[in-house]
Amino acid sequence: MFLSTKSAALAAVTLLASVTSAIDLVVKPSGGNVSSPYMYGLMHEDINNSGDGGIYAELVRNRAFQGSKEFPSSLEGWSATNNDTKLTLTKLSTPLSSALPYSMNVAADKSSAKKLGFSNDGFWGMDVKPQKYTGSFYVRGATKKGAKFTASLQSGLTGDVFGSVEVKSKLDAKVSQKDNGWVQHFFTLVPKVAAPNSNNTFVIEFETKDLAEGTASLDFNLISLFPPTYKNRANGLRPDLVEVLKELKPTFLRLPGGNMLEGNTIDHWWKWNETIGPLKDRPGMAGVWEYQLTTGLGLIDYMNWCDDLDLAPMVAVWSGLALDGTFLSKEDIHIAVDHALDQIEFLTGDAKTTKWGKVRASLGYPKPWKVRWVEIGNEDWLAGRPAGFDSYKEYRFPAFLKAFTEKYPEIQVIASPSIFDDMVIPAPAAGDTHPYWTPDQFIKEGFNRFDQLTKQNLTLIGEAASVHPNGGIGWDGPLQHLPWWAGSVAEAIFLLGAERNGDRIIGATYAPILRSLDRWQWAMTLVQHAADPTLTTKSTSWWVWKLLGNHPIKETLPVSHSNGEIGPLYWVAGKGFKNEKIWKAAVYNSTANIPVTIKFEAGKGLKETIVNGVKKLLGIPTKATLWTQTGPGLSEDEQYAVNDPFTGVNVVTEKKTEVKADKDWVFRFSLEPLSVAVLEA
Repeated sequence: MFLSTKSAALAAVTLLASVTSAIDLVVKPSGGNVSSPYMYGLMHEDINNSGDGGIYAELVRNRAFQGSKEFPSSLEGWSATNNDTKLTLTKLSTPLSSALPYSMNVAADKSSAKKLGFSNDGFWGMDVKPQKYTGSFYVRGATKKGAKFTASLQSGLTGDVFGSVEVKSKLDAKVSQKDNGWVQHFFTLVPKVAAPNSNNTFVIEFETKDLAEGTASLDFNLISLFPPTYKNRANGLRPDLVEVLKELKPTFLRLPGGNMLEGNTIDHWWKWNETIGPLKDRPGMAGVWEYQLTTGLGLIDYMNWCDDLDLAPMVAVWSGLALDGTFLSKEDIHIAVDHALDQIEFLTGDAKTTKWGKVRASLGYPKPWKVRWVEIGNEDWLAGRPAGFDSYKEYRFPAFLKAFTEKYPEIQVIASPSIFDDMVIPAPAAGDTHPYWTPDQFIKEGFNRFDQLTKQNLTLIGEAASVHPNGGIGWDGPLQHLPWWAGSVAEAIFLLGAERNGDRIIGATYAPILRSLDRWQWAMTLVQHAADPTLTTKSTSWWVWKLLGNHPIKETLPVSHSNGEIGPLYWVAGKGFKNEKIWKAAVYNSTANIPVTIKFEAGKGLKETIVNGVKKLLGIPTKATLWTQTGPGLSEDEQYAVNDPFTGVNVVTEKKTEVKADKDWVFRFSLEPLSVAVLEA
């Protein structure tokens, strides 16, 4: 077996005997099954600062001083720019909104103060380039006519100013009472030079002489700064991270994620209706990963993400269970059911005839979205087990299934457990499985796992990743610090097994997808990032999932082979969406290259023909493209090789070669140990 640990130390590698004889494969022209057109997708979880401080492009941390019982409001991230400035967290009787009750008071700490200011260090820094930054902030108070604020981006080390802009105060005129005297100021800031590193701050300053007579301070809230966003969307996403995910060619987005949906307690879960509308009306929520969420990345923003990447939304709804194990009673489950039905009406309802469709239209989205799947809860087999899981099976899930089947019969309902979690999934629902396994488990339990499913056991692989080494102490020990090559190859073999059963698999997602290198609770992620975009890193698993996802199969094809049993070479074959022939494979537990021959058998009725004096059989490919991915080698260290963000070294070698069939229409090549491959003809 590959890769083992004893306690914290890595043990020696044990490999199977080398394979020298060729594995001969014949791909049949028909007789397989139709595959899901949504086999590879994304699952977003606001973990590891993957939303705030991650794909959500906002640069200002703690921009609106949001808080909760678990994470009280504070001035974290904010500092006075000089000794004359005093910053105070305040709860005014006239807040910016009921959703944002706290604000920051900026006052002179000394009577001789001439300039007051404050800075924000962002999410562990800010990337500064000569590009357009758009910002805004709310202020309450009074200033003299002609007063101005100065907004700038500065070095956090030297104080060098890379760019600044003057923002005319709107507080000298008669202030509208619509927002209790709060006035929003907008600005555009274009630095003249790029910062040498990401240790930078955003600064707002003003002169004390500009304060109106009798005014000793100003109150600030919702202080925001965005760099250019993907497709220039307001309140949008960070382009470099979106581009990395786009390369995977995903087909769906499972939103809003996993545990975030449930919340820590029965009173504090992801309420979709508190994530829509203006930012000043979003209270945020206590995140389940030890920090407060702004919910700046809200339901509509997720749908914009889907639109921009042509992703089908897979919408998860709260099922009445919290992570502390509490759950709604049978008498109260209608609260969660009604909330979920309203959510889907908001997304799909007619803009003129439905209550929530009208609300959506009022926010600027008259056209409804298409929702194919709704998942009820997240991992209900886990929190509060056994009582929580029993309640899900006994009345919580049945209540949702009945309500959705009646109101939205065209939507596929997905239960958060699967048949692998000791739950009988009632028709017409599907299930969801979340394997976080060792490499060996993905081979021994994963490759054939879905062969036992029937078409009535439709299943989503909502989360999957190799997170522990073989022979280790599993969940009693820490996760690996990054995806490693041998673990990624094992994930590939698991995915091949899923694709072989593509008519029974809705799709699969690696989880979680994003991790901030500065703050995380879960180490194993598909992509790593920081404020500095040069640290954005495609993990070894990213490469594997990209290769397999970039070559989708619409119909599997049977394969006869000479090897007796499958392994150490594992494969799936099929037709692509342009009727191309596709063969995907991976090698695990081999010490030598594996010779492979593949022939795509002709279908009935095909005739021989002579082309340039050479006999050919129409319909059988004679040319193909072979993509291969390999790691650095077979030593223990090489099998554990990672794509480390701080070295920038990619340990995955991907090659693309053109191969030709011989006179018998057979493709011949060999695959290295611990490799992943795709042949497309």
